[in-house]
Amino acid sequence: MSVQTTVENLKAKFAAAVESVTEFRGETTVVVKKEEIVAISTFLRDEEGFNFLTDLCGVDYLGQSPRFMVVYQLYNLETKERLRVKVGVAEDDTRVDTVTGVWGTANWHERECWDLMGISFNNHPDLRRILMPADWEGHPLRKDYPLQGPGRDPYQGRLS
Repeated sequence: MSVQTTVENLKAKFAAAVESVTEFRGETTVVVKKEEIVAISTFLRDEEGFNFLTDLCGVDYLGQSPRFMVVYQLYNLETKERLRVKVGVAEDDTRVDTVTGVWGTANWHERECWDLMGISFNNHPDLRRILMPADWEGHPLRKDYPLQGPGRDPYQGRLS
């Protein structure tokens, strides 16, 4: 089985949910509707063999709509093939369903994405900060986040 076959199977089963498919330098990316991410992830794991979530991250496209993308990097351990799946996330509704029930490794990846980007994962078993202190305000990887952090003077501590 190839990634192209996987994409065709995905389009056949979830025709209304597949928004676009691109290939660049041998890497295939499928953009899907966020409402179907759990069903699509389960299909890719159970039917197509993508049994390892190698990474999950958020991307901020400040000024575009949707503003955010959640990117899922999948790997098939048997065929050694990779597939990238993306879901768009609007700035006014930064919630996506968790895929921790599909891939256990999503737990920490989703926590990191929430902590640094502010994208929340519905039904996540333990959504709390993982890198920043518990009392930290904001999400530091957003493009509109102040460079020095919230309420910090950029010249504080500078030698004169």
